[in-house]
Amino acid sequence: MKKVKVALGSRSYDIRIGAGLLGRIGPWLKEKGFAGKAVGITDSVVKGLHAAALEQGLASAGFTVTVLEVPAGEEQKTLETAGRLYDKLAAAYAERTTPVVALGGGVIGDLAGFVAATYLRGVPLVQVPTTLLAMVDSSIGGKTAVDHSHLKNVIGVFYQPVMVAADIDTLPTLPEIELTNGLAEVIKSAAIRDREFFNFLDLNMKKAREVHPGVMEDIVMQAARIKAEIVAQDETEAGPRVLLNFGHTIGHAVEAVSGFRLKHGQAVAIGMVGAARISNRMGVLAAGESFRLEEGIRKAGLPTEVPDIDKEAVLRAMRHDKKVLRGQVRFILLRSIGDAFISDEVAPALVREVLVGRA
Repeated sequence: MKKVKVALGSRSYDIRIGAGLLGRIGPWLKEKGFAGKAVGITDSVVKGLHAAALEQGLASAGFTVTVLEVPAGEEQKTLETAGRLYDKLAAAYAERTTPVVALGGGVIGDLAGFVAATYLRGVPLVQVPTTLLAMVDSSIGGKTAVDHSHLKNVIGVFYQPVMVAADIDTLPTLPEIELTNGLAEVIKSAAIRDREFFNFLDLNMKKAREVHPGVMEDIVMQAARIKAEIVAQDETEAGPRVLLNFGHTIGHAVEAVSGFRLKHGQAVAIGMVGAARISNRMGVLAAGESFRLEEGIRKAGLPTEVPDIDKEAVLRAMRHDKKVLRGQVRFILLRSIGDAFISDEVAPALVREVLVGRA
């Protein structure tokens, strides 16, 4: 097992990465002083695959376990679903010391995290990501949110977990599209911060797509380390944490306009390519670097072009991006692979040219 620490003073926590971790979460919580009730929140797909191992581990540590299930899918990440979960937490007599264990992918992590952050003004949260994307990104750093009126993650709070446990034994159960979805966030981490990690991915992408256990443990650890370092520097996204949104300005807009038919990672991959092309057109990124990033994204089985959707609607949706400052859409751009920066000087005409093909 590998550990990565998210250093946030008294709210620091470990990300534990390895095989066979689901059954160990109960004993770890007991070691931290938790006892009594524990509530798991999962979805209808993950429950049948992984909830039993989590429940057994919690019960073996003396917890009285309640597992709450929501239907699978992004469309469940709403205030209405959160309201139903509040009702079920109340029915289970959850207390302020009752840990809520989010077992699932990014949707469950965001939703259960939001519920934990707001129920009784905050109950302990344990993130147990079961997808690659959640392991390397959404489970780390305390972002919790729900969607509203077709806008993604617009209602939310920063709320740190007490622990993250990434059990790589869950990865072979993923459909291929979910694996590649996560590889987009892995590539993003390397592209903004660590050229050597990008080189490692380039050499090991075939093994990654085959879910080679040793390679996957290394990949999750390296990507988690990058995110943990950035979160420790900037917990609430006032500065360098914004770099983690590389590819997301275009990506979130593409994802929303597609009606969430595109997976988050697919949309981010398209967004990263768009940001790299903008960087190149602005003269800050060499063409060879932009090409290498695109090739890495293709090797991961991810798209590089905006699909057949309303590109004008994508441009409009970008105006709702949370990084907009005084009406200006800000982009995360690259100087080179491993060196990202924030820019509020991207001309709208250039964005239109890259996305639509005309200024």
